[in-house]
Amino acid sequence: METKQRIIPAIKTMKQFESFLASGFQVGVLLEVHIAQLKGVFAYARRHGKELIIHADLVQGLSHDEHAAEYLCQEFRPHGLISTKASVILKARQKRVLAVQRIFLLDSHALEKSYQLIAKTNPDCIEVIPGAMPHIIREVKEQTGKPIYAGGLIRTPDDVERALEAGAAAVTTSNEALWRHYN
Repeated sequence: METKQRIIPAIKTMKQFESFLASGFQVGVLLEVHIAQLKGVFAYARRHGKELIIHADLVQGLSHDEHAAEYLCQEFRPHGLISTKASVILKARQKRVLAVQRIFLLDSHALEKSYQLIAKTNPDCIEVIPGAMPHIIREVKEQTGKPIYAGGLIRTPDDVERALEAGAAAVTTSNEALWRHYN
């Protein structure tokens, strides 16, 4: 269920969604969307042969808990869900959609807490934020054995390459210049 793309477009606006639909990418991450837009967005995506991973914590007008995750999975059958919340990841796994645990690495304490969370949720993939830290990407991959998505503060093709060389399966980015570079 994991994607083979090196870049996974992170879509923040409807203009970016249109760019994603016109791109050669099959899978994208849907960020900052209102619940009322989801039906239309998924219909357009499917018409264009595209799959969407929903960042469940950023859906406006919807709670960010296991009930919301169940609703998203049942109503829209996304490719996956991204969340920082254990209950959302556990529900995504139960519903057999790609479960991507997002972790924010602020310091060593946050990293240790993230390892505890990952042990509890057993996600399919881990999104490491910020992704511009190759040595941490390598460590998280070694510690967890999970595919890593690197996101946040990746601005150049060199940043992408360093993340991939460190073991990231893909880079999530809203930077359309990077989409074009790797499309």
